[in-house]
Formats: sequence, C-alpha cells, structure tokens
Amino acid sequence: MGTSRTDERKTTYREALREALREAMRSDDRVFLMGEDVGRYGGCFGVSLGLLEEFGPERVRDTPLSESAFVGAGIGAALAGMRPIVEIMTVNFSLLALDQILNNAATLLHMSGGQLPVPLVIRMTTGAGRQLAAQHSHSLEGWYAHIPGIRVIAPATLEDARHMLAPALADPDPVLIFEHGVLYNASGEIGPPAASADLDHAAVRRSGTDISLITYGGSLPKVLMAADELAVDGISAEVVDLRTLRPLDGETIAASVTRTHRAVVVDEAWRTGSLAAEVSARIAEGSFYDLDAPVERVCGAECPMPYARRLEEAALPQPSDVVAAAHRAVD
Repeated sequence: MGTSRTDERKTTYREALREALREAMRSDDRVFLMGEDVGRYGGCFGVSLGLLEEFGPERVRDTPLSESAFVGAGIGAALAGMRPIVEIMTVNFSLLALDQILNNAATLLHMSGGQLPVPLVIRMTTGAGRQLAAQHSHSLEGWYAHIPGIRVIAPATLEDARHMLAPALADPDPVLIFEHGVLYNASGEIGPPAASADLDHAAVRRSGTDISLITYGGSLPKVLMAADELAVDGISAEVVDLRTLRPLDGETIAASVTRTHRAVVVDEAWRTGSLAAEVSARIAEGSFYDLDAPVERVCGAECPMPYARRLEEAALPQPSDVVAAAHRAVD
C-alpha cells in the first residue's frame, strides 16, 4: 500500500538523522555514539542534540580532539562486539584518522582470514557551500570510495537520512556515511519507516528519456533543479542518485544510459581522479555503444575553496552548469 498524506510529517535532514540515531540506541544496547562535542553541545551540527540527556554519558561520549585515537577506539569497540557510531566533525579531519580507517578498519577482516569483522559506522560532514573556506569544504568521499573493505554511502534525501543508518549498523563491514553540510536544514515531508532500507542500489529520482543526470549527496537538489529547467527547454532528463558510492550500482547507471543514450555526471569534488571520473569510465567501458554523445562531467573547480560567497558559488557545480552540459550532449 502507498503512503497516504496523513501518514507524512514535516521534518528536516538533521532531525531525520537524529531520529535514526535515537532509534538505533533504543533498539540495541550495544550501539553508542562517540566524537567531538556530540554530548553536551549536541554535535557540531546539532544532530545529536538531546541524546546525552536520554542515554547518558556512557553511550553518548565526548572525546578529546584526536581523530586517530577515537576512531581507533571505535574500531576496538567493534572488535569487542559493540556497535559504535563515530562522528568526525568534517571530512578534512578524517585525514587525521586515515591510517586507522585504511590500515585497520578496512583490512582486519581480510588479514584475519575472516575472523575479525569490524561493524563500525563513521559519520562525517562533507562538502562546500557554507563559506567555511579551504580547510573545511572538501568533498573527499571519492577517496574513501577507492578503498576495498569498506562501504561508503551518501544519503541525499530525508528518507535516506532517516533509514540508512539501521542497515549500516547491521553491516559486518565498516560503513562511512557522508552527510553534506548544506542538507542539514533541508526540510520536507517524510513517510513512516520502511520495512528495510536498501544500501545496494542507486535510485532514479526522476524518470526521463533524453539524458541521464547522475549525481549524489548535496548535488542532488541542484541536479533536480537543472532537470526542471531542461524540461522547459523540451529535454526530458532522468536523475540518478548514486546513494552508495562503494560499491557503485553499475547496473542502474547502465540501465539509465541505455534508456537515454546520453549522460552528465555531476560531482562537487575536484575533477581529476574524481568519483565522476570513475562513473564516466564505467559508462565508457560498459555502455559505449549505447551512447549518442560523449559523457559530460560537471565538477568542482580545481582550486582551494574560496571563502567569498560568490567565488565559492563559482567554484561549485550549479544548476546552470548542469543545464549547459546537458545541452552540449543533446543539441
């Protein structure tokens, strides 16, 4: 049965994430949250606000400013049978824990011959668009999508923000969740919980016949806006939300390109060595004879992110850039 309007309620991306955390901690005593300022402050972006008061300091743990230490502690807790959720404030700080993620969390199951799974969830804020300048505006999820042994997800909708955490916690492998900072205040209607959330497949957010617009995370709203503009121009754009960046759902990507015969890949990260490059390569490898035009890419400018708002906007993919790329492919 479909969801009726009376079953829907207003919420925000931030609140949906908080509800997911609360549900996980209520349903499993092994689940706990740890990170910088997640307790008394309620999280740097307010996601964990109120959880300390409900669950106490043993399960909502403020940590020192040492990403390597508390990510390592999370790995140890997972090895010991707990279900830790580690929050890293922003993606650039995750680089201080890269050795723990790459050389421990991602490899221990393999190096132990299958004896040591690491059921760890790491959440972090990613992306630009908030005038946080060069050191706090990175989109490095493509780097992590390069690493075997972990799953990388990027919820872009209220439903995914609400429902992707539970299956992430159930995954025996480490799961990295990238939450785009511009989405936290996004609001809308959300239906009742689904029976289960899917971490394996991309989602077609808008059907179309003329071109596939492929993106993820914080770029999804811009791409949907671009699809609206293209419709005015008589171009029917299909929008594919990757959702899971590792492993990529190549079948959904290929099926969309087979329908539309053209593709634009939109990725806020730097163009060189980007996730957009990987998606474009897979289209070229698997769907070359379905293409009627070269694959277009719309990516962030290859420079440190400017602080000034207009320069930041110029450095990021905008709906007008996506529209222009689509016209190049179609016209």
